[in-house]
Amino acid sequence: MKEHLMVQEQVKSVWQHMVGVMCLNMTYRKQVKKVLPVLFKKYPNAKSFLNGKSDDQEKLLKPLGMVHVRTQRLRRMSKDFLKWDRKDATDLYGIGKYGSDSYKIFYKKEIPKDVQDKELKKYIGKNAKKKR
Repeated sequence: MKEHLMVQEQVKSVWQHMVGVMCLNMTYRKQVKKVLPVLFKKYPNAKSFLNGKSDDQEKLLKPLGMVHVRTQRLRRMSKDFLKWDRKDATDLYGIGKYGSDSYKIFYKKEIPKDVQDKELKKYIGKNAKKKR
């Protein structure tokens, strides 16, 4: 993944987006950007991730820390994702305000009123300048 772009700008699907924002939680983005391409090559979607073995996923996610908890959260979110209506991202297990704001910005093309994350704010500001 390219360093100058956000993870959200480099994923190929909504599920990958949700995995990305969950992995960014309490982890440096440089670490996440190294792990996600390998993870997504082996597990490109929720179904393949759920069909995979937790032990294999833990090995891939190990550099991000909290590996057992992180793997279980990703599996639970992926299970929810398969039946999700794509309206409210917080309906997915493990997706909070940051993930919801990010989903609105990148997939619904909405700008939430109270974005708190500095990287999302920077992205919004950068793209607002492009539209002028």
